[in-house]
Amino acid sequence: MAELLMPPNLDTPASSRTGLAPAGECPRLRTYVVEDSPVIRENLIATLEELGPVEVVGVASDEHTAVDWLAHAQPEVDLVIVDLFLKGGSGLGVLEHAHHGGARHERLVVLSNFATPDMRRKCLEAGADQVFDKSNEIDALIQYCVELGEALGDGRGAARR
Repeated sequence: MAELLMPPNLDTPASSRTGLAPAGECPRLRTYVVEDSPVIRENLIATLEELGPVEVVGVASDEHTAVDWLAHAQPEVDLVIVDLFLKGGSGLGVLEHAHHGGARHERLVVLSNFATPDMRRKCLEAGADQVFDKSNEIDALIQYCVELGEALGDGRGAARR
């Protein structure tokens, strides 16, 4: 978890810190973050916006707020990042609603400290496209964001889920 909680060293270019392409080289992903810990949420946002092609357009700390916001998101978002354990409700509930309830998004990912094989399976069944472990897969999440940004590229007008 230390990697997530430490802010990036802004004196070093992003590509040097991670080996990834700088965020400015692909479109910014309109991203919604569902995370109940203010410290983790703020550090995650800072990290993703610095190192990935991410623009956070909204946040929630509980299932009800997330489900409501996603149901009415204008414009739709490219990426939803969901923690599993929330102040109220659960990330699985957010996933199920977003996947089956008509929320407007391109991709759903889980970022959790509880990314066991069984929980990864449950998340994928609930509609997640990917599951990342907070403690050791932040670089993989950033790379996923870069690749998604590149894939969306000019396809911003394409049909959403």
